[in-house]
Amino acid sequence: MLSLFSNGIPLPLLIAITAVIAYFCGCFNGAVIVSKYILRDDVRNHGSGNAGLTNFYRTFGGFLTLVVILTDVLKAVVAILVAKYLFFTGYTIYLSAAATTQFWSVFAEYWAALFCLLGHMFPCMFHFKGGKGILSGGTIAIMIDWRIAVVVWGGFLILAILTKYVSLGSVWAGASFPFISWYCYPYPVIVVLAFIVGGLVVWQHRANIRRLIHGNENKFSFHHKKEETP
Repeated sequence: MLSLFSNGIPLPLLIAITAVIAYFCGCFNGAVIVSKYILRDDVRNHGSGNAGLTNFYRTFGGFLTLVVILTDVLKAVVAILVAKYLFFTGYTIYLSAAATTQFWSVFAEYWAALFCLLGHMFPCMFHFKGGKGILSGGTIAIMIDWRIAVVVWGGFLILAILTKYVSLGSVWAGASFPFISWYCYPYPVIVVLAFIVGGLVVWQHRANIRRLIHGNENKFSFHHKKEETP
């Protein structure tokens, strides 16, 4: 049975603290922050209305796109690293013999990943209207396991390059994430978290999926200022 941490903090409280920190890390949406507070023109008022990298680049382009990328990458890195720190630095978890150190390490990563993406997709400071989680999610995949990153990023790049549909590659990333996670870490709790994370990414692309089916999805172009069907 699970007991208290060595400093007296119950495990449920640590899990809750990790979730809150990861969520607020996710809320730092690069596309919204740069467009709304630097360019004074909210990206969510343009194109698809999505607060993501693709819509930002199509609308504004330019050097500030790199700032958006850096913000969305760093917040995912911070969320994962803080989660691992909270679980393992200065704490000793007293567990039954059936529990493993690997499980808690992976759990910390997936738990933080879920709430970081929830913050990115539904940021409380931006009226719960955020992005679709591909860049942050892709960063999380790299941090969790190189095998997961190869499957998620490999499929994304192949589909996006061959078809020029970023959304198709994004759907692959979300759909493949739980299955490769299942292969790498077949713990029931981890698999459930992976399916929730992947499902959220696919759900956020539901409008893109409809457009792909009807043949009117926009292809990616290096030219910006291209309005997209909402």
